[in-house]
Amino acid sequence: MIFNGEMVRAILDGRKTQTRRIMKVQPSDGFHPTHNGYDLDLNAHWYTPGVVDKNGYLQPAKKEVFGVADENEGYTCPFGAVGDRIWVRETWAEAGAGAPDLKLYRADYPEHVPTHYENVPPADEIRWTPSIHMPRWASRLMLEITGVRVERLRDLSEDDAKSEGITPSSGGVLPGWEYRINFRDLWMSIYGADNWETNPWVWVIEFKVVPNVPANSTGSDLR
Repeated sequence: MIFNGEMVRAILDGRKTQTRRIMKVQPSDGFHPTHNGYDLDLNAHWYTPGVVDKNGYLQPAKKEVFGVADENEGYTCPFGAVGDRIWVRETWAEAGAGAPDLKLYRADYPEHVPTHYENVPPADEIRWTPSIHMPRWASRLMLEITGVRVERLRDLSEDDAKSEGITPSSGGVLPGWEYRINFRDLWMSIYGADNWETNPWVWVIEFKVVPNVPANSTGSDLR
């Protein structure tokens, strides 16, 4: 999963434990998530793994079809289910022949470089590789999914915005919007103002940082 430098720093600082990603297939206008009692709930905030049977009833489902469902729709979360692990992609570089085992990360460079390395070049002299091209073996951060749900983008609370790694506004905003206003500005800088106004359905992925695993690990829990 790709994160920009600001969000990588927030993960490293322990400030970011949520991320929101737009559902590529947007539910219909009448869609509502179901709660964990398997009933349609117009105000639901639960995320329920389930599928709808031929009679229109929601039934528990295995992780392979982990998704939100109501009587007519079902969606699979492309990022995984609770307990699955995701490796972080970020902007990085190899240090070169002089330090073959050293990997550099733009988000907190040069602070993360061990002090015994000398002649550390300035950031603007390094040939950085974009996050989208980071291979698994170069990743330093592993996340474990602790919760998944769907909701409208603008339904996030102040606590949600804080958990997104957002820092509060310095002032001049309505009470209760100190974090959300900066989340809104960040979102619009990435997706545009029109997307914020559209208020799309988003996957809300909650996570915690766990020890990284060897780069040659495989399996459905590494995404």
